[in-house]
Amino acid sequence: MNRKIKFWNRIAKKYAKSPVADQASYEKKLQITQSYLQPEMEIFEIGCGTGTTALLHAPFVQRIHALDFSETMIEICREKAKSLSIENVFFECKDIEGLSKEKNHYDAVMAHSVLHLVDDKQSIIDNAYDLLKPGGIFVSSTICLTGFYAVLKYVWPVMYWLGIFPSLRFFSSQALIDAHISSGFTIDYQWQTSSNNLFLIAKKNKPPQNIHQ
Repeated sequence: MNRKIKFWNRIAKKYAKSPVADQASYEKKLQITQSYLQPEMEIFEIGCGTGTTALLHAPFVQRIHALDFSETMIEICREKAKSLSIENVFFECKDIEGLSKEKNHYDAVMAHSVLHLVDDKQSIIDNAYDLLKPGGIFVSSTICLTGFYAVLKYVWPVMYWLGIFPSLRFFSSQALIDAHISSGFTIDYQWQTSSNNLFLIAKKNKPPQNIHQ
């Protein structure tokens, strides 16, 4: 078991009990996302954590397939779903950086508090693009630390190797937006919170229709 999985398994129960850091912003993100959802939609969530967001969106869609590489996180997800009698969310323990691509399958892909934690964000964004049907949306919420916060990049690796903090990548909001555009997305909605969290809804463009003269 690698260091990352061990870290998240170890803190999973504490993480599940922790309050949302910015409840107002979280609720706004939920509301905006749900304005895009439809009852017939199938959603794929990358790095679902303890499943809260997936379970809150469940009543608005047909089915959600949510995964996380932490076995303990997934156990908590399944317990939550059972206690709430929610049956249209399928939780799976799987490494997000080894995704198999079900091309053009999902109506929406979500990645909340994920892209700043992975080694290769571009690969995850590319995968999300491939997973989506034309016209589908990629919803993400990502910490973008630059400027004053960039000094943390010199301290954070030490905290990571001591097992205090998770692995973290530093990049700007514009770099993240550029990564989406590089994959083929267009940005349909963006909002940066006061805590440097960039919330994006990116759309996979539909191919142009042939027009017969």
